[in-house]
Amino acid sequence: MKVVKARGEAMQAAAEATPSGMVAVLAIDVPDVEALVIEARSAGVLEIANYLCPGNTVISGSAAAIEEACKLAEAKQYRVAKLAVAGAFHTNLMKPADERLAEALAGVEINAPRIPVWSNVDAKPHSDPAEIRALLVKQVLSPVLWEATIRGLMEAGAASSTRSAPAVCWRV
Repeated sequence: MKVVKARGEAMQAAAEATPSGMVAVLAIDVPDVEALVIEARSAGVLEIANYLCPGNTVISGSAAAIEEACKLAEAKQYRVAKLAVAGAFHTNLMKPADERLAEALAGVEINAPRIPVWSNVDAKPHSDPAEIRALLVKQVLSPVLWEATIRGLMEAGAASSTRSAPAVCWRV
């Protein structure tokens, strides 16, 4: 719990350092969302933060870039919804929260899990404690690959009623 607290405090501090936010872009394919992000970056930092499921992608960035993205989306008749969050999570605006998390994790022993841990950073299972530690840190700045993670779990048999689930999934 100390690590979770340290991560939360570090991310809150990063959020307070730069006015920022997140917006869900709905019913639009990822390539169109990527194009919107590139176009709106003229106003500031903007990145895709969450690949949730088909037609639900979240972008995250500076307040000015978020406003520009919403304006552009409206002109293109895209549906967007601003999220009630403190900051631009899963972007480089969360620096140095990743470094503070790495410091907090350095003092914690991570044992090899009995079952693989699925990371939403790369949508793959991991058993090596050093890899898990590194991915937890990387996750602060990286997009959440939620859809790919769930698809990977399903392909690995997690949805099967005849087999036990081979993995645990984290989303922090």
